[in-house]
Amino acid sequence: MDTIAPPGLAIAVEDAAVQEFAAVPTLRFTLALRGEGEIRSVMLRAQIRVAAPRRSYDTATRERLADLFGAPHQWSTTLRSLLWTHTHLSVPEFSGETRADLLVGCTYDFDAGIVTYFRALAEGDIPLEFLFSGTIFYSGPDGALQAAMIPWDTEAEFRLPVTAWDQLIDAYYPGTAWLRLRRDTAERLSAYRTWHMLATVDDAVASLLDGGLDGGPR
Repeated sequence: MDTIAPPGLAIAVEDAAVQEFAAVPTLRFTLALRGEGEIRSVMLRAQIRVAAPRRSYDTATRERLADLFGAPHQWSTTLRSLLWTHTHLSVPEFSGETRADLLVGCTYDFDAGIVTYFRALAEGDIPLEFLFSGTIFYSGPDGALQAAMIPWDTEAEFRLPVTAWDQLIDAYYPGTAWLRLRRDTAERLSAYRTWHMLATVDDAVASLLDGGLDGGPR
């Protein structure tokens, strides 16, 4: 069977926005794909990393990031890129150029390092790296379907405004945050709340942070 060289493919990230009405907090990244000739489809995988060394940090932000990178005097050796997530996308047939939405589900788990990083930033941008892989499907000289791997060096950069992350969390968790607790810890917290006749779990946590109430389970 005759073969031809696979079409080249370049990918850029053009925009990011909150995906409305998703089951979980989701950011929508708009990708611009530019191919050489007719492309039947693309099975695209993306690894997204936060290029933390590519932005500056004030003193207050460095203190909030101590859990990730240590004390500020250690940052020359500890500041590093962070893996955010892996995701995938199927792009239908196109010729020349097309756009596609890459959806990225986001956690708000305080135990996740990436959430610690996002929450620590008060302003500016989050430098992102998109590392792409996958398969390009195209037609051979006789019209037969052929496939080729996306080159390993296919990547893109994008600076996500911190405000976009804030808007995402405000849209899905307005005025609230989520904590993941062990079951036995949650049961102790519930018992503390009941014993002291506190209205909500939030009230129970606030009471403990303020020093706790006398008596009852702890």
